[in-house]
Amino acid sequence: HQPMFLFLSILSMADIGFTSTTIPKMILDIQTHSGVISYASCLIQLSFLNFFGCLDNTLLTVMAYDRFVAICYPLHYLVIMNPRLCSLLVLVSFLISLLDSQLHCLLMLQLSFCTNMEIPHFFCDPPQLLKLACNDTSTNNILIYIFGAIFGGVPLSGIFFSYYKIVSSILRVPSSGGKYKAFVTCGSHLSVVCLFYGTGLGVYLSSTVSHSPKKGAVASVVYTMVTPMLNPIIYCMKTN
Repeated sequence: HQPMFLFLSILSMADIGFTSTTIPKMILDIQTHSGVISYASCLIQLSFLNFFGCLDNTLLTVMAYDRFVAICYPLHYLVIMNPRLCSLLVLVSFLISLLDSQLHCLLMLQLSFCTNMEIPHFFCDPPQLLKLACNDTSTNNILIYIFGAIFGGVPLSGIFFSYYKIVSSILRVPSSGGKYKAFVTCGSHLSVVCLFYGTGLGVYLSSTVSHSPKKGAVASVVYTMVTPMLNPIIYCMKTN
């Protein structure tokens, strides 16, 4: 249980950081009736938002690998998931998230903005900033998609591969009780993965397909508030 609890503690920290990046500023704006944010503060918020969001993403992939080892190699679990490997996986997750955050920040630094621009959102969202830029953003849009494919698609592919192996292993279990126990072992993680990527896809589609800022803001509230709030509840229900 110790590796999973380590990953859960880091995931909880990432969720706290993710909500703390946007929600306090939103509450302050509501109380003061002022939605002003400086250019530097906007970049800082964007950097932390991408960092904690990517950290969530990579940690879910690491936890999928943990469930893969627990189900497919149960007798070797403690040998494979030793403290050194767990620490290395967490460190790599932090480094990947830091790289993603800085790349998005550098991308936004290449844009030119007019003074007193109004962002139709409650936080500095990269797609919204690209729409408000005064210079040509075609290259930036392509890079955003590339970053999304690398930092979002690759971890998601790792999760799919892990669960492909897990399902293949579960189907070879002869007893129905053994299959149920194996499924329950990864049920909480699978629920969090579906919630995280489901709401994330909703935010992406609302920002690219819909032209209504209100719909995009509602989808982002679910992504930045509801999902991190439900993660600990789901894992408290069953953590092994």
